[in-house]
Amino acid sequence: MSASKPQECGEVRIEPSLNKNEAEFIDGRRKSVLQSLKKLQIDCSQNEVPNIALLGSGGGERAMVGLLGSLVQLQKTGLLDSILYLSGVSGSTWCMASVYQEPDWSTKLETVKEKIIQRLSGPKVSWKEAFDKLKKYYYGKDYFSLTDVWAVMVITTFVKEIDEHTLTEQWSQHSKDGKVPFPIYTVIDKKCKQRNIGDPWFEITPHEAGYSLTGAFVDASNFGSQFCKGAKKNQQDEFDMLYLQALCGSALADEVEIKKLLWQKIKAGFKAVLHPISELRQQDPNSAATEKCYQVLMKLVDMNISVLTGKDPSALDESIRTTLYVLSGGKILLERLRIIDKKAEKLNMKSYTMDVIKSLSGRIGYWLFDAWMSIINCMNLWVWGRNYNFLHDMTGEAVPSILQETETRDYEDAGLLLNSPYFSVLRKERDIDLIISLDFSEGDPFMTVKEAAKTCKELNIPFPEVNIPSEDLQKPKDFYVFKGQNTPTVIHIPLFNVVNCGDKIEAWRKKYTTFQLPYSAEKVTDLVEVTGKNIINNKDRLLEQIRAAIGQKGSKR
Repeated sequence: MSASKPQECGEVRIEPSLNKNEAEFIDGRRKSVLQSLKKLQIDCSQNEVPNIALLGSGGGERAMVGLLGSLVQLQKTGLLDSILYLSGVSGSTWCMASVYQEPDWSTKLETVKEKIIQRLSGPKVSWKEAFDKLKKYYYGKDYFSLTDVWAVMVITTFVKEIDEHTLTEQWSQHSKDGKVPFPIYTVIDKKCKQRNIGDPWFEITPHEAGYSLTGAFVDASNFGSQFCKGAKKNQQDEFDMLYLQALCGSALADEVEIKKLLWQKIKAGFKAVLHPISELRQQDPNSAATEKCYQVLMKLVDMNISVLTGKDPSALDESIRTTLYVLSGGKILLERLRIIDKKAEKLNMKSYTMDVIKSLSGRIGYWLFDAWMSIINCMNLWVWGRNYNFLHDMTGEAVPSILQETETRDYEDAGLLLNSPYFSVLRKERDIDLIISLDFSEGDPFMTVKEAAKTCKELNIPFPEVNIPSEDLQKPKDFYVFKGQNTPTVIHIPLFNVVNCGDKIEAWRKKYTTFQLPYSAEKVTDLVEVTGKNIINNKDRLLEQIRAAIGQKGSKR
């Protein structure tokens, strides 16, 4: 799927090669890797240094904390400095965003870990801060989507901060002599995934954002700006790290659960902003009407949740219609929610919600009303990660037509397609020799590596065969190695296994489900410890595979 020849069109780069800034950094990093291998008593020449990629799967806060614990132990065992690339999906990107806040974080990881744990177990972001940020997103972007809402209402509850630095700003503080692995954040193109054509795999690095397998990229600072035929028409501000974490990490559960959570967060947020009733009663003679508007909004949220979860919304419907009738002096007769069957009820609820919001026009502040309308529209259309398409109206065979046809593209959590970022590091030009896959997934602990092998076979991408002993499916071990002819070696490490959990694998899984409230300090510390064991217990086997990768690389020359 890679482009066959270079093609420069304005600020869009279409060619199967590394960005020059990435290539320069990797050259410096490989020199650092050589020195680290010598410290590990592994002898090789500069040309034999293996290109090693560390992958962190998705899994919400479990993945965030799991990757943190793994990185700490990789540093303590001296293995972290041998890693060339660090790539993540979903929750793992939350960890990446946190550690890369610190200049040369790999040299002081224990301190960085304690700082992150303290933040994760500390106070949440206030609703005032969250709504101020939501307002910035709303007025600062051409396309406002549920990703913006998710960022301020959900991501902040897990990461406990609003990081307004951009990726390029964050990267600028890191040394140029390769002291940290090169980071790759990953998402997918929603339409490509849905139609199963084109190239769904999308990566975001400190230098570029674009389609991994097609080889079509734009500067990271220009991702989200408006393009036509490869030329930039309108500059948008570069997305910040909070938005990036939301873009990468929104697949915490199925659509019903996400909608339910969003409605609950919307209710809590607007409750905090709209309900200073005690003050209003002293200052505003119309406070009773204001309170009724507030009550309608809160009941509307409850009604949406009821319909989502299969509960009877009739009483809420009756209350909302009665209140609106009174507020309007008998002018608004809202039609009753039509309940025919569950599917029709959900569709009717969308139009009913819009009718209620429109009925409140002029009764609540413009910004809040406008925000409600935009959020409801996004909820109804299920719009996530909408941004301008930098490949819009491009020409040439190098780019699949599906990627050229629309002015906008929607991007979402890569875990909705494959919960590990294999295809970011499987680009031919990255020439990866060894992949270390840390799997923090919920459910089948081998799903990611099996799906990667299957997809690579379909796309003719070199990847080893993956065969899992049947007895390991329920009781996974802590270390698997898959090899093939002219393929990278793949190491697969399931988070919870018979080595670090004994016969209590299920208990650990139930303790750390993906869809749950943010962890306490104790839960974070326990998870850091158990995931670190997967590295400590396998140091020798990791070193063995690094040596084998050196030998394999040497034999190719």
